[in-house]
Amino acid sequence: MPDGPPRHDLPEADTFTRPYWEAAARGRLLLRRCADCGRAHHYPREFCPHCWSEAVTWENASGHATLYTWSVVHRNDLPPFGQRVPYVAAVVDLAEGPRMMTELVESESAEPRAGMPVEVTFRDGIPVFRPRENDVSGVQGA
Repeated sequence: MPDGPPRHDLPEADTFTRPYWEAAARGRLLLRRCADCGRAHHYPREFCPHCWSEAVTWENASGHATLYTWSVVHRNDLPPFGQRVPYVAAVVDLAEGPRMMTELVESESAEPRAGMPVEVTFRDGIPVFRPRENDVSGVQGA
């Protein structure tokens, strides 16, 4: 049994999600794409949530996204979140189409705003997003 309180931020991989978490541990973000309708989806499912086909496969995501919405969390009693407050809970639109719940990190120099370009990074094998390096001023390409 691990020392200390249980952590509520670590995944419990099963046989199906293991490829996703193993890729994340190596710094790669995976998506599922449907061979029938061509659409990508996230979170990983064994079927396409758009057309219900089971012809879905893993693919590498670009890691690029835009910030859709966010909320600054000032209180969370679940370990280890209490040591991280305040933090930015976020939803991003991945370049491949799916929307993903995540955390915005390294955003001290860039005020979050809808449409902000972000990129994936990884903390303890968990995908989180940060402002895209060429956009820390708030103006793309600056």
